Amino acid sequence: MKKYIRMAGFAAIIAILTACGGSVKLADGSYEGTSSVYTNPDGSDAGNGYGVVKITVKDNAITECTFKTYEPDGKEKDAEYGKKQGSVANRDFYNKAQKAVKACDEYANKLMQSGNPDDIDAISGATINHDQFVEAAKIALKEAEAK
Repeated sequence: MKKYIRMAGFAAIIAILTACGGSVKLADGSYEGTSSVYTNPDGSDAGNGYGVVKITVKDNAITECTFKTYEPDGKEKDAEYGKKQGSVANRDFYNKAQKAVKACDEYANKLMQSGNPDDIDAISGATINHDQFVEAAKIALKEAEAK
């Protein structure tokens, strides 16, 4: 039930944002958005964390974009993500974790191309990252809106 309420709330936010229509003017500068912290509903720590999108805007276009994900404690999910005490204990889990890490750059590149996080499809195996990316990108873009 909570999942459906959350999905309905997210859909409402998207509808409100897209209903504004037209082209939003972005102010030159650097902006950042941070997603809320994801907590795996099964109680495990798999995938737990948050994402941060940083964008640079020049002449109403996103010229630079990075997307990084972090553990809830703030440790970046990098080449070590998915390892236990520095070694690969579960090859399948490590491969999935690294697929999600690699998807971060793809999401960032796609935002520079489209300019709209809603136009970016989720990459299989990196759905949690996608949700964090969209949320954080919208926050960064909201900050970038010319006043």
